[in-house]
Amino acid sequence: VQLQASGGGLVQAGGSLRLSCAASGRTFSRYGLGWFRQAPGKEREFVATIKWTGGSTAYADSVKGRFTISRDNTKNTVYLQMNSLKPEDTAVYYCAADRIIMRAIVVDDTSEYNYWGRGTQVTVSS
Repeated sequence: VQLQASGGGLVQAGGSLRLSCAASGRTFSRYGLGWFRQAPGKEREFVATIKWTGGSTAYADSVKGRFTISRDNTKNTVYLQMNSLKPEDTAVYYCAADRIIMRAIVVDDTSEYNYWGRGTQVTVSS
């Protein structure tokens, strides 16, 4: 599975962005997918994840109620809708695929993801 994130940009606090992550590989639909972010000087952190079936999601506490992850397996794409953005959301955002195919649960540990795409920069001005 190869992944490419897009949709980042500069937005004012309170605004919205929708990130997309296009995947190649015929087994895309069988992997859980996650969004992660890394701010300057900080470690990469979990943002959101969605089960391979699309039936289960999980979010970091810092984004709950503001971000929504979804996937369209017909388009081999996972999305991250980000609303009510805050300056602390500024980071490079990455999408990644679970290292285990058809995992029964969602996981938020970066070590459980081994297919990483190029990131997209999100900058939120105050």
